[in-house]
Amino acid sequence: MELNLSKLKSLGVKAAADKTKLYRGKVRDILDLGSALFIYTTDRISAFDRVLATIPSKGEILNQISLFWFKQTADIIDNHIIKEVTSRSVLVRKCAIVPIEVVIRGYLTGSAWREYQKGNSLSGITLPEGMRRNEKFPTPLITPSTKAEQGIHDEPISREEILKQGIIPEETWKKIEKTALALFNRGTEIVGKQGLILVDTKYEFGLADGKLYIADEIHTQDSSRFWYKDTYEELFSQDKDQRKLDKEFFRKWLIDRGYMGDGTPPDINDEVIEGITERYKKAFHIITGKEFVPSGLSEDEEMAKIAEAINAYDPAL
Repeated sequence: MELNLSKLKSLGVKAAADKTKLYRGKVRDILDLGSALFIYTTDRISAFDRVLATIPSKGEILNQISLFWFKQTADIIDNHIIKEVTSRSVLVRKCAIVPIEVVIRGYLTGSAWREYQKGNSLSGITLPEGMRRNEKFPTPLITPSTKAEQGIHDEPISREEILKQGIIPEETWKKIEKTALALFNRGTEIVGKQGLILVDTKYEFGLADGKLYIADEIHTQDSSRFWYKDTYEELFSQDKDQRKLDKEFFRKWLIDRGYMGDGTPPDINDEVIEGITERYKKAFHIITGKEFVPSGLSEDEEMAKIAEAINAYDPAL
């Protein structure tokens, strides 16, 4: 499912009449309401910065996991949520998104491992020789990247380059670093109690009226990598792949078929889609402690609820 502009327009949503107010990202549809944004999390799944398939219920699960985490981290930093509208959509404060993706890594794996094998640094950070695949860093590393347009790969950027180019003022960047580490530590603590390891993740920050907010999503399968805690040491000592609870399963499936974002992707069969769906549901259960139950709303019912919430929105409240 995706945001149906025609239906919203027929229900009196003025912003839906202007197609320039809608941005369709890799996963989310965003409607600009002026002082606020309406965000609708679709079932699209991306890998290597490309949208490749749709996964049933994925949007609902992602949105609900993010809402769980926003509540769990509200004492660390305010988030952009104004109101939950449907199980997959929210009304949020409009922020000027910081043009840097804040990636935090607790372990040497994924793209970081691939770069390390080539002898490259990670966003300007030179790692010691002799590290092993999936090895834990003594302390989590912040490895920022530039935010690229859809279809273009994000590029690593060092802390020094961010400050030298004046992309973000030093005082703001220091606050972002401190906040990101606190969020990562909180996530590590919470999922650790559920038998998981938060391996790495990415955060998006925004500014509104001079205040820093956490935006977009947090600690979901789309933004994070999770491993099972009980088998980490054994698999690490044997240099075997870790048991995963994230969409790295999907990335590996693509890589095994020679696809890493360029050229034509392989056909994605029903078995793979069903496997991804089950992983999303399982992650929801493990992280939140609840079973995932789909809303069951039809498109007409959902768009009616969305239209009602948007039409009733008063920026003065």
